[in-house]
Amino acid sequence: MQAPLLTIVIPCYNEEEILPETISALSALLEDMIGRHQVDQGSRLLFVDDGSKDHTWKIIYKEIIKGGFVKGLKLARNAGHQNALLAGISAAKEASDCMVTIDADLQDDIHVIPSFIERFKEGCEIVYGVRAKRKTDSFFKRTTAESFYKLMGRMGVDLVYNHADFRLMGRRAVEELEKFGESNMFLRGIVPLIGFKTAEVYYDRKERLAGETKYPLKKMLAFAFDGITSFSITPIRMVLLVGVLSFLGSLGFGGYFLLLKFFGETETGWTSLITSIWLIGGLQLMGLGLVGEYIGKIYKETKRRPKYIVDMDLFNFPLPRHLLNGERTDEYYSMDAGQLPETN
Repeated sequence: MQAPLLTIVIPCYNEEEILPETISALSALLEDMIGRHQVDQGSRLLFVDDGSKDHTWKIIYKEIIKGGFVKGLKLARNAGHQNALLAGISAAKEASDCMVTIDADLQDDIHVIPSFIERFKEGCEIVYGVRAKRKTDSFFKRTTAESFYKLMGRMGVDLVYNHADFRLMGRRAVEELEKFGESNMFLRGIVPLIGFKTAEVYYDRKERLAGETKYPLKKMLAFAFDGITSFSITPIRMVLLVGVLSFLGSLGFGGYFLLLKFFGETETGWTSLITSIWLIGGLQLMGLGLVGEYIGKIYKETKRRPKYIVDMDLFNFPLPRHLLNGERTDEYYSMDAGQLPETN
């Protein structure tokens, strides 16, 4: 198999602190892989700006003008990490044989990407980057993450254990992925459903070099809950089970208190009554809230709103050639990168 044309897709949200280092490291890697004939010389880096509020897009834009490996895709607003990934691979698929997705913080080991390419050449349409250990995580994060994967497995969701969104996908796999039309995209659960030949490459995750994590506890919990409710109706069945057990329990207690009535041993009191009301009321509210979460997802799906809106595509519609061949002026470095420069 000849050297494939690779696009590395990097979603970015407020990454101005780490971005220069990311661009430098990935450009050096890509140059080395091209020199070793592992990938085609037309391979590129595609940075997807997911509605950043800092200077992330300006940094990307200036790198594009320099005419190196960097290309850019700017979304009109923050669409979320999963949708930014989908936007990047969808934009790159027609001009690429395979795509690798990786976060901008470079905690994932970029030096295993050549191993991804080798597995792709062997016929694997999907290659998962899997963490060998979680030694860089806190005890809380490690415990909750591992519990999440185990819980999803017990609910019947096919996830790759300790895999996030560091993966390679061939063009065929991306084309099949785009057939999944749901608005709530949980790629870690959807990608294994494609069913093509896959492989796993293990690596050690690094510490974040700069900036802040984009997944604090609140977002992690929301992400996990979205994943569970997107792929499993087990929580609804659990509510049904609790309801059935409560009903059977009430029948048992009803019979017990009826016997006490016959033997004259009943006592009036509020404690047991109020406790029972609060317990049943709480269970009902939890059940209604859970059912409402599923109904809310149905509501979003029926609207068929776009997952993301592209503001500027500098991958499929690059800058004019004269700007990429050294004929540049300082005005292009200092301009507001929200608009394309005049080409005339």
